[in-house]
Amino acid sequence: MENNTKIQSKGIFESQNALHSKKSVRDAFGKALVELGKQNKNIVAFSADLAGSVRTNWFAKEFPDRHFEVGISEQNMMGVASGLAACGKIPFVGSFAVFNPGRNLDQLRASVCYSNMNVKIIGAHAGITVGEDGATHQALEDIAITRSLPNLTVIVPSDYNEMYKATIASAKHKGPVYIRSGRPKVEQLPESDFVIGKANILQKGSDITIIACGIMVQESLKAANELKKQGISARVINMHTIKPIDKEIIINAAKETKGIITVEEHQIHGGLGSAVAEVVVENHPIPMKIIGVKDTFGESGSGPELLEKYGLTSKQIIKEAINLLS
Repeated sequence: MENNTKIQSKGIFESQNALHSKKSVRDAFGKALVELGKQNKNIVAFSADLAGSVRTNWFAKEFPDRHFEVGISEQNMMGVASGLAACGKIPFVGSFAVFNPGRNLDQLRASVCYSNMNVKIIGAHAGITVGEDGATHQALEDIAITRSLPNLTVIVPSDYNEMYKATIASAKHKGPVYIRSGRPKVEQLPESDFVIGKANILQKGSDITIIACGIMVQESLKAANELKKQGISARVINMHTIKPIDKEIIINAAKETKGIITVEEHQIHGGLGSAVAEVVVENHPIPMKIIGVKDTFGESGSGPELLEKYGLTSKQIIKEAINLLS
């Protein structure tokens, strides 16, 4: 999409000169969940004392008999959701990603994934952009946890529209799904089709490929815009589904460009970068660089400050692209 190149090199939290106004990804989940509730009486929702933060409270208002507040009991929440799924319900289980799947991994693994139960898991407030909540609440390992579990689909939407579509698609998908969500409002991308397991090329390029997920897609587009000014043609891929990953689009990028950079608001180990590298090394090895949090915990601070400190900005992507090509 040519108009992607018009995105200004501003931080993802800044509305000035943004392609579209900022919107909350978690709001999209709340809206989509209510819509699903209207369409299907088997849709139910769970909260672990965080309904307002995750936005399951919107569903609770519309369908009080189908919303279950379990309190600060994430393990129990996952187990009960699995039981309802066995009875034909479609449970959406919402909490912060550090607790869901961070705290209830055992129940997710044994009660949901092992039994291939039709449970949808929402890991909210993920990444360092939770900001002032600090390291204990900044989930940076949830993608690594979830993509390692058999039967579990893993989705990381990049903006409001994609979260809405991902939520609707997850309800139609048979089997467990993990959807990762951040807290801050972010710039909206031009709308694209959403199909689980099928990535989207947001910008064509022949020199280097940038593959990103979540809010790092916006930063990748800004980096591609700046690289174009330096005569470097960057392909930008929105890899919204981490598992099953779109192998075809990765292999084509490896064959058609000189290197691949992955960008994620997650640890460099076990996340998007690892998933892409597995495909590249087995099919068409080329130079790669994984941009993410480098084997450390986060800290308290504003979202923009932390993104800058941990190198999750368009500036860092530009630097690594030039280094990789040289």
